[in-house]
Amino acid sequence: MSAALRILSAGPGATLQDGGRRGFLRFGVTGAGPMDPLAHATANLAVGAAANAAAIEVSLGGLELTAEGGSVTVAVAGGTFRLTLDDRGLPPATVVAVAPGARLSIRSGESGAWCYVAVAGRIDITPTLGSLATHTRSHLGGLAGRALVRDDLLPIASADMTDTAACALTAPWLDRPGDVIRVVLGPQDDYFAPEQIAAFFDRSWTVTTRADRMAYLLDGEPIGHGKGFNIVSDGIALGAIQVPGEGKPIVLMADRQPTGGYPKIATIIGTDLGRFAQLRPGATFRFVAASLAEAVAARRAEQAALAGPIALTPLVRTDLSSEFLLGLNLIDGVVSAGQPLALA
Repeated sequence: MSAALRILSAGPGATLQDGGRRGFLRFGVTGAGPMDPLAHATANLAVGAAANAAAIEVSLGGLELTAEGGSVTVAVAGGTFRLTLDDRGLPPATVVAVAPGARLSIRSGESGAWCYVAVAGRIDITPTLGSLATHTRSHLGGLAGRALVRDDLLPIASADMTDTAACALTAPWLDRPGDVIRVVLGPQDDYFAPEQIAAFFDRSWTVTTRADRMAYLLDGEPIGHGKGFNIVSDGIALGAIQVPGEGKPIVLMADRQPTGGYPKIATIIGTDLGRFAQLRPGATFRFVAASLAEAVAARRAEQAALAGPIALTPLVRTDLSSEFLLGLNLIDGVVSAGQPLALA
């Protein structure tokens, strides 16, 4: 049997996601892909995979897995989740080899809503329309178009780095406070009076519990419309911010619908999509305006950060319990008390 990952438990929202399904939006097929593209790419690059390779996306519901048929080296990156391997604590961003029978547990921690488990090798599942990205509403991609559940088996092709020592993954670009989210206005900002656009930027907004891979609904003082709240339906970009009749913004995310008929006051810039996605329900933030030039510069800086090797720092084990020590061979040899030692 070749190496594979076995899902031992999975909370709601654990799916397979690669870089997304491209070229089918005109047919009504949403691209899906990671909620936090930067964290997804970071995890993949840390184990030598392509930035857009398939990885497991984990939500606040958590995940537990093991390896079968051989060790599988994985990288975990994203929000500050709690990681353990056989009850040994690991950093929230880490690279570690999961041996057969070992249990890697990922649970929600201090902050963040999503993290990614990338593999050294390739998740060997047949793509749908050229992608493994899971879109559960249309049952496309991943495993039968659904979220991962207990006992799912993910075959790993070309598994390597199987003897990798546990390492902390250094990725300072993932430290992204979410108190400010940058946007560019449009495409229907002309549907809002200037004072309403000013209010959009001046007011604080709160992520509600109505937040998932399709959209994050926000709470705050409503925004008024200057030209009504119905438009001829048009295409929706990732991060578009609709304002329906009630005046409270809706941010469209990875599993968004292809088209929509509410005016879109602004769109989150690409580099801030992951920053925004990592906000949990109850988080409060503000939108700030960014120019197109600023958005492009931010994207270039992000790509530059990912261009070099990702630093890995071997972990030094400090939890040396008696049970752990007794399981080791700490005797290097035996010297008889009655025999003198020979000097070299």
